[in-house]
Amino acid sequence: MRQSIKSNHLWLLATLFASSLVGVSCSDDDTAVSPAPKEKSIVILYENDVHCGIAGYTKLAGLRDAILAADTAYVGIVSSGDFLQGGTSGALSKGQYIIDIMRNVGYDAVTIGNHEFDYGTPHMKELLGTFNAPVVCANFFDAGSTTPYFPRYTIKQYGQKRIAFVGVCTPETMIDESYSFFDDMGNLLYDLKTDDVYSLVQDAVNDAREEGADYVVLLSHLGEKENVSRIDSPGMVKASEGIDVLLDGHSHSVIEHQFENNLADQPIAITQTGTQFANIGHLLIKDGHISTTLIPIADIPYTNSQVSTTVDSIQTLMDEVTSARIGETDYELTINGTDGNRLVRSGETNLGDLVADAFRLTMEADIGLVNGGGIRNSIPAGVITYFHAIDVQPFDNHLCKIKATGAQILEMLENCTRITPGEDGQFPQVSGMKYTIHRSSESGNTISDVLVLDSATGEYLPLDMEKTYTIGTPDYTINGGFHDMLKGCEVITTSLLLTHDALAEFIQQTFNGNQNDTYQEPQGRITIIND
Repeated sequence: MRQSIKSNHLWLLATLFASSLVGVSCSDDDTAVSPAPKEKSIVILYENDVHCGIAGYTKLAGLRDAILAADTAYVGIVSSGDFLQGGTSGALSKGQYIIDIMRNVGYDAVTIGNHEFDYGTPHMKELLGTFNAPVVCANFFDAGSTTPYFPRYTIKQYGQKRIAFVGVCTPETMIDESYSFFDDMGNLLYDLKTDDVYSLVQDAVNDAREEGADYVVLLSHLGEKENVSRIDSPGMVKASEGIDVLLDGHSHSVIEHQFENNLADQPIAITQTGTQFANIGHLLIKDGHISTTLIPIADIPYTNSQVSTTVDSIQTLMDEVTSARIGETDYELTINGTDGNRLVRSGETNLGDLVADAFRLTMEADIGLVNGGGIRNSIPAGVITYFHAIDVQPFDNHLCKIKATGAQILEMLENCTRITPGEDGQFPQVSGMKYTIHRSSESGNTISDVLVLDSATGEYLPLDMEKTYTIGTPDYTINGGFHDMLKGCEVITTSLLLTHDALAEFIQQTFNGNQNDTYQEPQGRITIIND
């Protein structure tokens, strides 16, 4: 069940002074004995998939401070992952700026998301080793180890109650960020235990209960949408018991509370805040009952001066690097569809066309190829700066030119559009190529009418299964992107250019000095037909 987010200030104040907020119960036992009269409520503020949306941290800390000042509840702050990468602040510092800010906020517990692995597992370990809060994850192991690298859970005391925070990360990470899990010879270095995720979490929950936890909160970076690992948050609830509430991430959904029954046939709430601090989650434990609500970030009037100072200092450092003007556009270059919802992971967008063109033309290749999940943010109408190029492509990937046969390209297209219209971070945005997806609920999606641009004639010709084509693409493609479909392809050359630098140069050539209507609308490279 999804519910709309209330955003008036009277409701916000009622949330802040939590004594009167009851919400929807999702406790294990509705007959639980009420705490002693003087015992406060417990509020856990939660976020997920912040992806370098650093301005929100000061409001998160400010809301916590305001609740503490009201003296109506014990308060904690937790994260369900994907904080190190996804924007300029992460790209410029390889995540260090984010850790600096989060240390100032003060977290009770965090778990890791797939994008914590973007700079490589050793770098993630190093960064999180300096974090001043518990990092928990029940299913992340060094290869060959029988003990998880991070603690599976941490238990925090709030008044007379003890809450266990258990962590779990999507095993889909081993596919999408495979370069962080395997060496160049394909040997396993780290493992998210795809086949054992549910049982590993259950074992952690059982142990936390035995250790005296009154409540168990799962910090989950699994998501509730279909994915290639077939591990998700509804499945986690259905396969377990003893979890009181699941604070989710990964799919960027906005869910106040969505209920699934666990193994004991008890309804357990799943909740997500969206992404980049669209909302702050508010988990209330009051009189033995649990409720979850979402507070739109725009409705929060509170800030924390220490966190604000840190964010402002980092913003100043970034502005010195990223403020250079590279172009101007009178229309938005977007990752969204006409309905305002994200489309780049399931269909063509004008920004997807632009990025793919930049990669093809920069590398002088037959085809340009970029995964939709790698195009992180839109570029608004107006002046385009270097900041925007980094914000679109914040990863430390270099451009490369590879060779692939028509048969390999077709197999990649079929594999990476399998769940369309469901989102897949590996959805192919293309240049110099067109293709059609046939959606079928019975036999599965198929691909037809794959055409490749003939540079000599300017015409699109049918894909030749035996012909070898060149592809301009991030080196992420050959390190595990597109579900490993092009991992073994021959690399002709690797550019010194990072992808955001190549994009910046292309924007400068295309949009600098005069308006260009070429990208005002998607160019019809991807057709989707319902069969």
